[in-house]
Amino acid sequence: MNSYKLAIVTVSDRSSRGERDDLSGPEIRSWAENNSLSVVREIIVPDEREIIKKTLIELCDEKIDLILTTGGTGFAPRDQTPEATKDVIEREAPGFAEAMRMKSLEITPHAMLSRAISGIRGKSLIINLPGSPKGVRENLQFIEKAIPHALSLLNNEVTDCGGK
Repeated sequence: MNSYKLAIVTVSDRSSRGERDDLSGPEIRSWAENNSLSVVREIIVPDEREIIKKTLIELCDEKIDLILTTGGTGFAPRDQTPEATKDVIEREAPGFAEAMRMKSLEITPHAMLSRAISGIRGKSLIINLPGSPKGVRENLQFIEKAIPHALSLLNNEVTDCGGK
């Protein structure tokens, strides 16, 4: 991958209060290092829609190329990550979430409980990931081949998508 900037946003009440170690954020960092992405920010926020929204807007304003969130995408009453992401994005990029759900269903029927979304604000791509390290690892494998091309397109670095 090009030298794109990545921000990791962990959404967890307990981790934001220091009551539980964040295990999913480090999983994303490990993936990023293996894919030559520069992690420029790692943030842990509570499951609060306005705080998540404010954080995502700030990261987009900082011209972060890729923002990966982890956590807050399920059915629990406090899971607000998709709603906060919808508040922020200007254009949806549903293929990432669709691919993650489709491939995850081959592993567990619980994948259909994911409400994760993905979208674009400015030149930033935001993708919601599950809150477990295993879910992060698996889902990043499902989408990692499309991410470099998506970031290249957002940065007007692609002149011909059609191929031969």
